Amino acid sequence: MDQEKIGKFISSCRKEAGLTQAALADKLGITDRAVSKWETGKSLPDASIMIELCNLLGITVNELLTGEHITMEDYKNKAEANLLEMRAKVEQRDKTMLRIETWMIFVSLPIYVAMVLIGSYVCKINIPLGVALIVLAILLIVTVAVIGIRIEHDAGYYECPNCGERYVPSMKAVVMAPHIGRSRKMTCPHCGQKGYHKKVVSKNKE
Repeated sequence: MDQEKIGKFISSCRKEAGLTQAALADKLGITDRAVSKWETGKSLPDASIMIELCNLLGITVNELLTGEHITMEDYKNKAEANLLEMRAKVEQRDKTMLRIETWMIFVSLPIYVAMVLIGSYVCKINIPLGVALIVLAILLIVTVAVIGIRIEHDAGYYECPNCGERYVPSMKAVVMAPHIGRSRKMTCPHCGQKGYHKKVVSKNKE
């Protein structure tokens, strides 16, 4: 998406609607600085207020994301192009989040082991300090585990090995499931079969 083009379009539509940046911001319950950032192409409107923004400007969401008025003949093609681009952005974000999870584990595990070993050694000299180091190590690994599980739940989908359906399981299912790497043993909500469901980024098979 061309943020600069979208920004200029928002500015043009706002002026056509007879609204100042401050007035538009007030109607949306945000700051005029946020509107200014949209119009200069520094950021995009949050998805939660896109529909309300479009209603105020008298445009459709597809026109907003395209940065121009769309004729009925072009509407379907533009809508499909916008959906594909948004899906690509979501998939790229999910890939980035999963890479971050991998690096978190890669970095935190050696630190955890080192802190436990150092804590065990220090306990021979200073028990409170040694125990404190071990407790900190445990808190570190628990924090990383919680963040990692949240990322695995939110980023991408799980694919059933039986029916091939890709879906987002409940957080409880992810937490409770035995796992090997990113594959988790769960019950498919579509076919009801159990198996190790692998993590995938895209909703659709390539």
